[in-house]
Amino acid sequence: MLKTREDLQALRKAYQASIEKQTRKILVCAGTGCVAGGSPEIHDELIRLIEEKGLKCSVQLEKDPHEDTIGVKKSGCHGFCEMGPLVRIEPEGILYTKVKLEDCAEIVEKTIVNNEIVDRLVYKIEGKPYVRQEEIPFYKKQRRIVLEHCGHIDATSILEYLAIGGYSAFEKALFDMQPEQIVDEVEKSTLRGRGGGGFPTGRKWRQVMNQKDPVHYVVCNGDEGDPGAFMDRSICEGDPHRMLEGMMIAAVATHSNMGYIYIRAEYPLAVSRLSAAIEQARQLGLLGENILGSGFSFDLHINRGAGAFVCGEGSALTASIEGKRGMPRVKPPRTVEQGLFDKPTVLNNVETFANVPQIILKGADWYKSIGPENSPGTKAFALTGNITNTGLIEVPMGTTLREVIFDIGGGMKNGGKFKAVQIGGPSGGCLVTADLDLPLDFDSLKKVGAMIGSGGLVVMDDSTCMVEVARFFMSFTQNESCGKCVPCREGTKRMLEILERIVNGNGRDGDIELLLELADTISSTALCGLGKSAAMPVVSTINNFRDEYEAHIYDKKCPSGNCKKLITYRIDPESCKGCSKCARNCPVGAISGEIKKPFVIDEAKCIKCGACASACNFKAVKEV
Repeated sequence: MLKTREDLQALRKAYQASIEKQTRKILVCAGTGCVAGGSPEIHDELIRLIEEKGLKCSVQLEKDPHEDTIGVKKSGCHGFCEMGPLVRIEPEGILYTKVKLEDCAEIVEKTIVNNEIVDRLVYKIEGKPYVRQEEIPFYKKQRRIVLEHCGHIDATSILEYLAIGGYSAFEKALFDMQPEQIVDEVEKSTLRGRGGGGFPTGRKWRQVMNQKDPVHYVVCNGDEGDPGAFMDRSICEGDPHRMLEGMMIAAVATHSNMGYIYIRAEYPLAVSRLSAAIEQARQLGLLGENILGSGFSFDLHINRGAGAFVCGEGSALTASIEGKRGMPRVKPPRTVEQGLFDKPTVLNNVETFANVPQIILKGADWYKSIGPENSPGTKAFALTGNITNTGLIEVPMGTTLREVIFDIGGGMKNGGKFKAVQIGGPSGGCLVTADLDLPLDFDSLKKVGAMIGSGGLVVMDDSTCMVEVARFFMSFTQNESCGKCVPCREGTKRMLEILERIVNGNGRDGDIELLLELADTISSTALCGLGKSAAMPVVSTINNFRDEYEAHIYDKKCPSGNCKKLITYRIDPESCKGCSKCARNCPVGAISGEIKKPFVIDEAKCIKCGACASACNFKAVKEV
């Protein structure tokens, strides 16, 4: 148990020496994606093989080690999820991709024992190998601040976090700064909330700090509900102490003695890592009563949500923590005045808190030197969709979409042509080719009717139906509506019904105008942010792809060929050999004809399943 600041400094120094004794480090990705691919077994097998060679292997940092060792660690997410499981070897910075259990022996023999490269495990583009991780184009244009430790340290060890300088920012805030100075520094940095709204973090902290109520709370929103988003999850899994440290600094600044982390139960690994990190901090005396003899007390509690998307909204989240149904309430009063248990509450998301330690250590001016003036710093994005390199990235604010999609993401998969990117999740908007040079920051995106949101980027190619995209996101939002207010509960249902009619070939004249009218009404009158932004995907797809809506409604055609109800199958009599295979495979008997003569499809009976086209060996069945 650490009782003073000096105890903490001595412990940090001892383990800094310990980590320097690890002359070689093997970092096995233990993020959710790589764990699913078998990385825990790879980790254990590497340890077994190294020890079998008679080499000294250390899994945990040892205090005052007497000899050099090889550290084998479970790291956080490296981000290059498309290529997992991943193994990084330091100090060379070698990154091996798509590692299998049977590759471990060769890695140990060649790389660890003989300092040779296992060429077949190195990432390649058109035959060109990229041995070092930092040289791979996916990483080259990134700048990792929040994710800097993910993939580079043992994600399960507080001792390793201390050894690389962890909790130095908390120590500085606790002993060398007044609450006012902490808030001043965060406010000066112009750090904006990374959960979607982009509200100035320092202003929020100041509002809570100035509340006269003696009880204040710090709450972390880890309820990451956007389809395809996993930024916050990866931080919790890969560098949990970084986020905890940010919350602890917020507690010092706002006179808070209790914090809550709200995280969805569908993130079991993140919950496990956070629970272990909190317990480790308690055992060392960094959480609890009279921390390091300073007189300041603070503790943390984890609440697991049931996966309701609306609980990402502040008042719904705090209601859920209190044991109530997660539903938003009318504002004011706002969370900073009456939040959790009706007390003043600082509420930020995981990524926002993870930014704070570096701002306190390096200063606001350093932070403001990254990215544009009004949106400084970096942003983590989950890059998914029809793109070559999917995964977790972090780039300076102001980086363009073109750089993200084509330089980092490697362009479109399988030679497709870029069509659009959905940014900001189901409440975000679509950006198109004309927006590729748009800088990714809060203000620039707001001008074009989109938002960063929590950071999901779903890239779509020319095979995508944008009307179906709008229908998908509206279906998600409608299902996730809490039902408290009429505009969201009923309005999203009506919009979904119209979109479903359109993709099923029953669109009517005036549907587009009705969708826009409903969107305007819902966004103007809904109670919370979920409802106010629910129609954004529909509005942005209409604005950018109105011709696709019109083709669905008036021509009864889906230009991309995705909407099955709008596909018509016909048999080309010139190509048909009369083999009857199409008729034999039709589940509803819609095809008739005579052997060795062209067959015919009865469009009234056809259910458009495509079985006939799949069965035809002569490509005589055509989509028209």
